[in-house]
This record gives sequence, structure tokens and C-alpha cells, in this order.
Amino acid sequence: MLSVEGLRSRYGRIEALHGIDLEVRSGEIVCVVGANGAGKTTLLRCLSGVQPASAGTIVFRGDDITRMPGHRRVGLGLAQSPEGRQIFTNLTVEDNLRLGAYLHADERVAKDMGEAFSMFPILKEKRAQMAGGLSGGQQQMLAIARALMSRPSCLLLDEPSMGLAPILVAQVLDAVKSLKALGVTVLLVEQNAFAALSIADRGYVMETGRIAMSGAAADLIADPKVREAYLGV
Repeated sequence: MLSVEGLRSRYGRIEALHGIDLEVRSGEIVCVVGANGAGKTTLLRCLSGVQPASAGTIVFRGDDITRMPGHRRVGLGLAQSPEGRQIFTNLTVEDNLRLGAYLHADERVAKDMGEAFSMFPILKEKRAQMAGGLSGGQQQMLAIARALMSRPSCLLLDEPSMGLAPILVAQVLDAVKSLKALGVTVLLVEQNAFAALSIADRGYVMETGRIAMSGAAADLIADPKVREAYLGV
């Protein structure tokens, strides 16, 4: 579904990604783990079109999208739930969701919203409330639901567990697992390596803008180097 070859990106004269090769197959949950500053968020920003690539190629469902504007990538089925949630705090929960569906002003929007409320019942309960009044965990659920309103075939999730209590982390990651059952492919970026690898099919380990290791998630969890560096065991 998604193929990345030789991807490089820079901020001014500083190169943040040094030739990333990565692939995501249809129906998978693939995670990218690594320390803060490894380049994980820059990678997702390049994939969604927010951050320009300086070299390499990004192919999504057979289309070269390397130079394609971000809004066109959403139209092809590639959506991102960004780091820090970035919801519209001065709008209601329902209005946030409707903005996620801006490409699809049709009769299916109500059905999409119903599915979002089924996945995150608390959002239905608070649909008329201002999004800024939600808890951190509820805001993260809203960010994911808003991305799903664009009907993506592939969802990019950036640090969904950031700043959440452990019980909320479990709830959010359970929701990520349920996306696979709905046919949504997921590329998940996480500092919480154990949590991410525990729900993923495959994983990549990033270090200073490069892919240091990759493999089946179960193999990475069992790898002594990964356990020592990222799992704290």
C-alpha cells in the first residue's frame, strides 16, 4: 500500500532523514519506534505532505505522491492524526468531526460519524461540547476519529499515547487494533515501544534519521538490543 525509498528531508541545511526505506502492506499495523529526536514525526510529516522531501520517492497505492500536495493525498486515502492532537479547541466535538469529512459532503457523513461514535462512545456523549474542554485522552480519541472521517485506507498515527495515563493508553491502542478489523491500514509512530510493538504486525526502529532495524514485531520485542535500548529490560 505504501512504499518509501531513499527518503530524505531537511530543515534548512540540517538533514533530518537520511535515506529511509520502508513499506506498509495492506491490512497491516506497522509501527516505527525510536528515541525522541530520531526523526519519526518528520517521517510522517513527509508521508502526509506537510514536510517536503528533498530526495527519494513515496508511492501510495501505485501513485507517486512524493511531490503531491497534502490535501490531494487525503483524497487518495492517506490521512494523519498528528502529534499533539491539534484539534480545533474552540469548535465542538461534532464540528471537529465534520471538518475531518470536508472532502465528502454527502449522505455518508452521518454514517461515518455514527461509526466514530461507536468506536469512541464518549465523543457521542460530548458531541455538543467544545473540544478544548475534553480530557487529554478524549482529545486523542477525537483526533483519531477526525482523521477517520476522511475515509482513509491508510492512517498515519503520530504518538497517540503521548501524555496519557496508562489506562487511557490501553484504550487508545485497543482502538488502533480495532481499525485493522475495519480494514484500515495503520502506520503508527510511538515512543512507547513496547505498547506499539505489542499491537503491530511489523516494526521499524529509527535512530538519528535512519532505519536501524526492522522485522516482525514479535521478533523485535524478543531482540536483546531492542529490549535493552527501548523496552527497559
